[in-house]
Amino acid sequence: MSDVFRTNPRRDPSVARDLRDPKGRPLLLSGGVVITGHPLTGDWQEADVLIGGSVIAGVGPGLLTAAGDDHALVIDCAGTLVLPAAADFTAPGTGATLAPGEAAEIAVLRLADAPGTPGGAVPGRGTHLDVLVTGGRVRLWDGRPLDAAGHATAAPPEDLPDHDPAHPLLGLWIDDNGFVRQELLPDGRYDEARGDRPSAYQGRYWINGNRIDYLDDLGFWAFGEFRDGALHHAGYRFTRR
Repeated sequence: MSDVFRTNPRRDPSVARDLRDPKGRPLLLSGGVVITGHPLTGDWQEADVLIGGSVIAGVGPGLLTAAGDDHALVIDCAGTLVLPAAADFTAPGTGATLAPGEAAEIAVLRLADAPGTPGGAVPGRGTHLDVLVTGGRVRLWDGRPLDAAGHATAAPPEDLPDHDPAHPLLGLWIDDNGFVRQELLPDGRYDEARGDRPSAYQGRYWINGNRIDYLDDLGFWAFGEFRDGALHHAGYRFTRR
């Protein structure tokens, strides 16, 4: 596998200051995996996107060689996926594209977690949306909006539903065959046994109305719904015992 999938882009604070007040300089998104959404232009494993004003001026490999001549502001996009901010993959040919002359509405997504991202099952791990360009201007930088001083503002904390230790839906839930037994504990954790495997899955849960969200200790998220006195989750129907 190419190193592009393991690389984190370099985010120099001085570039962020220049982006806040670009003074008419062109913008170059350099070295990312570029998905244009345009049948003629095609896609690239590693390419550049040149933005002049509010439109895309060029796309493809080799544009970085003229960045100095053009006094362009260069954003390192190695280790990212560059694609139209309003891409519609369900209806090919109808969504926005990254073709010369098109509006510069571009999303840059990291392919690896940002440095310092916590591992494991942690709510609010942050976004892989790294840079967002609208109207030819950078609005999001290093996953955060730019403030009036040209620095990235802190990301807001992730809002999670409050846990109610006396919620009426707590307790032991068992599927119709008795194979899966899921206990919703008062401390906000669940313990799920499967067949002869006790504690096959364990983690945290939140109940919000008729919905329950799970964050397993292995790291994955899942959900269920309470309907007509039963818990429906992952293809199973549970009743409380």
